[in-house]
Amino acid sequence: MSIILLGPPGAGKGTQAKLLVEKRGYIQLSTGDMLRNAVSDGTDLGKKAKEIMDKGEFVPDDVMIGIISEKIEKIGDSKFILDGFPRTEGQAIALEKLLNLRGRSLSAVIELRVDDELLIKRVTGRFTCTECGAVYNDSFVTPKKAGVCDFCGNTDFSRRSDDSRKVMKNRLDVYNTHTAPLLEYYKNKGLLRSVDGMDSSDQVENQISEILDDKIAAKG
Repeated sequence: MSIILLGPPGAGKGTQAKLLVEKRGYIQLSTGDMLRNAVSDGTDLGKKAKEIMDKGEFVPDDVMIGIISEKIEKIGDSKFILDGFPRTEGQAIALEKLLNLRGRSLSAVIELRVDDELLIKRVTGRFTCTECGAVYNDSFVTPKKAGVCDFCGNTDFSRRSDDSRKVMKNRLDVYNTHTAPLLEYYKNKGLLRSVDGMDSSDQVENQISEILDDKIAAKG
């Protein structure tokens, strides 16, 4: 099976993709992770991507399509999740052509629906333990002891440079302008399914599992 997770930045696509990898054996193709790796490695693509992502904008189609094409070729017939791609109808059309060339097709497109204002609070309040990677939030989940990680006792935390309210608002505006139209595109193809992305992670996971189980049952 080949599936796409759609939703604005911070909706929880990465979290759900990792659960599908761990529990269902999917391969995660996350453009966000690949771009962040390029940024940390300091490659030419990484430098270009950082400049664009810090503004809350999308990287050019040709860059993303090239990355996805290379990854899909490497994994062969394995089932995969696309997280963060496609983001425009042009990318969706290019992806469909790419899959057709390899005798594959999409099984489902799952949308994580969210409330924009609550999402801004979720993302802009996010901070991470630099030692163990535990994630906290100013409004929702704070350390039991202020300034001390619950899990490892570390006192050093970091925030992503693209998590400011201004940048997040711009990212949502870009998403609503360019990516949201994909919902209608995939709805017309009979592939779109929606879940409540503001539910707990466990509840969202259960909703996604029901969708995938129904797809498997339908295939017989």
